[in-house]
Amino acid sequence: MTALILHGGAGARRERNYDAEVVHMRQVVEAMKARLEAGASALDVAVETVVMLEDSGLYVAGRGASSNLAGAYELDASLMDGATRKAGAVAALQGFRNPVVAARAVMDRTPHIMLAGEGAALFAHDQGLEPIGDEAAWFTRAGQGEDNHPPGTLSHGTVGCCVLDNEGRLAAATSTAGVFGKMPGRVGDTPIPAAGTWADERTATSCTGQGEYFIRVAAAAQVGWRVGAGQPLAEATQGVIDQIGGMGGDGGLIALDRDGNIAAPFNSQGMKRAWLTTEGQIGVEVFGR
Repeated sequence: MTALILHGGAGARRERNYDAEVVHMRQVVEAMKARLEAGASALDVAVETVVMLEDSGLYVAGRGASSNLAGAYELDASLMDGATRKAGAVAALQGFRNPVVAARAVMDRTPHIMLAGEGAALFAHDQGLEPIGDEAAWFTRAGQGEDNHPPGTLSHGTVGCCVLDNEGRLAAATSTAGVFGKMPGRVGDTPIPAAGTWADERTATSCTGQGEYFIRVAAAAQVGWRVGAGQPLAEATQGVIDQIGGMGGDGGLIALDRDGNIAAPFNSQGMKRAWLTTEGQIGVEVFGR
């Protein structure tokens, strides 16, 4: 039994056309369905999914980034393996193509969980990860015209994925360029395990939205704790989003449990998302609940 859900951010606005994103998200799910059927692990599929989202330039992560107030492109990512509770993350990474790959390297090749800023960049270089040459040509600045453009307050965009593989393992990965118009050095929930990403033996969760609020409620881990306490996945995830909304924050999350149940609540206008059910059905949605 396998299942997967991904998101391309909760910044969607109804006046914008998302045909390209819908086609791309379906293609990603179809490719990852084949990987899962071939026996790939949940963690590998989560990373590969996020790489495809980062490289597309369609979402506010990876190639789709916009610069911070100082004109620099600072990228964040994290991942977590539910079977082992191992995690890896990078924050404010500059100069490298796939922050989620750097996060995987931190998890696999260091005793640490997170590297940030210059240290993250030096590590990525030492690991031979792919650098970005001409930043002006590489970055597409996706998300302009969504609710994540200046001068909005904590306007946002993120990508993420949760996976259940055929051995019952869960994993999650998340990547972002952060809120638009952010201060240099700002770090949100995305690279913080428990806040923006979580996976354990019961659930996997990836968040998208105004990260400052997600940090304050340990949003991703809280889903796992709620399910562990006996709440159904749908109730647990909606409870977290309701908390964030009650504080004045917006966004959404995707989650998957060990039985293959999927949840994707949000309180923003829309959230780009696609999924693979345990029955092998693929779905894609931007605005419908």
